[in-house]
Amino acid sequence: MRAGYATWEDEEGFELCVTSRRRTEDLSGMNMSHVPLNLPNTTQLLDISYNPLKRLDGAPLHRLSQLCFLKAAYCGLKALSPGTFDCTPGLKVLNISHNYFSRIPDLSLPLLKVLDLVSNLYNVYQLPPTFKSLTSLDVLYLGSVNALQVNKNDFATLSNFSLEHLALGEGVKWRKYDRGALAELKSVRKITLDVPFCENFSLLENLLKDLNETQTKEIRFVGVLPDSCNVIGDPFRNLITMPALQNLTIQSTLINSSFMETFLKNILLSPISKIKFSNITYSEDTPDGFQFSSPNCTINIHSVIFDGVNHHQYKYPTINISVDIFFKMTYLRFSGTGMNILPCNLISALPSLETLDLSDNLLSDTGFWWETCSYTSVFPKLRHLSLSKNRFMDLSFISHKVHQMKNLKVLDLSYNSIILNQICKWPAHLTELSLSNNYLDNNVFFYLSHHFERIDLSKTGITVIDPELLQPFLKLTHLFLTSNGIKVIPEDLYVPNLLSLYVDDNGVTSISQESLAGLPRLQTLKAGYNPFSCSCDSYWFLTSLNKSLLPDWPSDYTCSTPPSRADLPMSEYKPSKFSCEVWLQATVAVPLTVAVTAAFCFVFYICDGVWYTKMFSVWIRVKRRGKKQANLLKNATYRYHSFISYSHADSSWVTSQLLPSLEKAGLSLCIHERDFVPGEWVVDNIINCVEASYKTLFVLSNHFVQSEWCNYELFFAQHRAIDVQQDSLVFILLEPIPTNSLPKKFIKLRRLLRQQTYLEWPKDELKQQVFWASLKSMLQVADNSIIVRDAARALSEILSEALPLISDEV
Repeated sequence: MRAGYATWEDEEGFELCVTSRRRTEDLSGMNMSHVPLNLPNTTQLLDISYNPLKRLDGAPLHRLSQLCFLKAAYCGLKALSPGTFDCTPGLKVLNISHNYFSRIPDLSLPLLKVLDLVSNLYNVYQLPPTFKSLTSLDVLYLGSVNALQVNKNDFATLSNFSLEHLALGEGVKWRKYDRGALAELKSVRKITLDVPFCENFSLLENLLKDLNETQTKEIRFVGVLPDSCNVIGDPFRNLITMPALQNLTIQSTLINSSFMETFLKNILLSPISKIKFSNITYSEDTPDGFQFSSPNCTINIHSVIFDGVNHHQYKYPTINISVDIFFKMTYLRFSGTGMNILPCNLISALPSLETLDLSDNLLSDTGFWWETCSYTSVFPKLRHLSLSKNRFMDLSFISHKVHQMKNLKVLDLSYNSIILNQICKWPAHLTELSLSNNYLDNNVFFYLSHHFERIDLSKTGITVIDPELLQPFLKLTHLFLTSNGIKVIPEDLYVPNLLSLYVDDNGVTSISQESLAGLPRLQTLKAGYNPFSCSCDSYWFLTSLNKSLLPDWPSDYTCSTPPSRADLPMSEYKPSKFSCEVWLQATVAVPLTVAVTAAFCFVFYICDGVWYTKMFSVWIRVKRRGKKQANLLKNATYRYHSFISYSHADSSWVTSQLLPSLEKAGLSLCIHERDFVPGEWVVDNIINCVEASYKTLFVLSNHFVQSEWCNYELFFAQHRAIDVQQDSLVFILLEPIPTNSLPKKFIKLRRLLRQQTYLEWPKDELKQQVFWASLKSMLQVADNSIIVRDAARALSEILSEALPLISDEV
């Protein structure tokens, strides 16, 4: 019984309280003597069960204002400190069962909905006055091996309360029950009694009278009859007088055939419409087994459930009952009974049966469709057939046999050993099929009917969704693919009438807008427990998808990649639109690039970038040609670094600027005014000086182009460049000279100025430093491989000094 409660609390309480799994803290079974003080203040569920705590203090819970579910079972708790829950006003589920409370503790939690106090040591069921504040209480579980009686005022503090479910008892016999004790409650929809009433059925009769006053609709008896109980009289006769009672469950008890006859008579005469026998042991204590004659009255039974039946004798039970009395029965379940052959003559004769559940048995293909049975008019109104957890195998055989069930709509073949071996021919009236938990393959859709509206293929080994295989399923409205190996939802998937798609617990990393475009009527998408990538791949899913489509959002959605976001709830990942939308990036990037480029060009122009670039290109060309010239001229010797050709009108600049700057750097220069040999012909002096110099430097100006001797010098230097040293000409433009303004006799110079790189003399003093560095690097002798590097270093130093000055000017 207790396992069932724990399951309810964990599942329903989790759904009631938790919005993200990151807000749960499972500290159970960690051998802690104290609850940690540093728990996250966002904690919604805290499980500290199975720890030797002995006492629960409020200090660890002080920061947990969002705590909604607290589970502290099996902790050896004896008391709660005053004010333990003062800082957790939002607590809705509290489980402090299986502890050592000697009395029911005081609680004041107005939002509390579920309270579990079973298996403690209190000796009375009297609720403390503080329970009057539990105005939201729906579920209350009480039980103690020491509490052997129920007194009249035990539940007085809950007077006028309406409970959804009340559980009482701990499997021990009560000595006393005061009439009217439970009648204090305004109403109790469902009650569970874990109390054996053998030899004292008067307590049961008084209790049933009180439950009649609370308008109880469902009663669950657990262990009501011990194995050695000798039933005398008719203890359940008061069931007939309970008009509100609809459901009755008998659990974990022994029922013999003689008691069954009396009990069933009361059931059939009562208003009960649903009877359930769970985990019972059936014994035939009469020689003829179970014999039952039909009562002359209207039977209200619509549903009968046998869930777990053990036989005291090792033989099939003898049952003699007319199924005509169950003409209103629409639901029948035989589960966990060990059935391996269908009692077809008994079950198939039920005229109104709509649902037949034979799950968790030993039935096989031929065990259900038994050869000795006649199936000419089998199950005339059957709509739902569950054969889950049996031994069915041949899907083709089953598809042919269900043609006999003319109204069958739903077939459950989950948890079997289904094989796909032959073509299946399904009846058109069958619209729902479950093959979950069978090992199938990706081609399973070949064996299904296009008339199916609901298909469950959860945990069947499917790894790929093939749009072509799904295309013919135009009537499909629900497709369940939970717990498979699917990694991608294809973008060309088209199922026009699909309403629900379950792809949770697969390998899906992202869901795109295109993959859902072919599902125009989709209303439910369950995709939790997938290894989602928290990147731009999930941008549309996070920002644009209507989350009302996701029944498991946000608790079941966490990031798996990248590692920096692993285990982060997807609801907390907020991707920016700019970082994920390419068109938006382009919209911003293009104008920004244009603006930056324009700004750069403007700064480049203001800072004379063209001039500096030209100077730098000269330096690069010198560096590239250095090694080549060193190889060509390694055996050549020169007297001068350079012969300078200039007009006499420019001699003042040459003598005041050019010669001091270059000769100070150790360069040897040749000029006609100083170095021509007296008495020799001028042309011979020109030729000798050009050939004795590593390079020839021309100082160009408007005066230069008017000089006849300058024309001779240019002529001889050009021929030398062609024959001996191609890179021997250096031009300095002292002032702007438009090439189209040069005289015709200087046509060669016009061509050279278009082809050769030349240096312009700048007026700016800072630029003059760059000018001299570039010129010096061009006038080095044959071992210039070393000298050029020195010049480059000097140039870089000059530039580094110049840049701050340039920026200041800008």
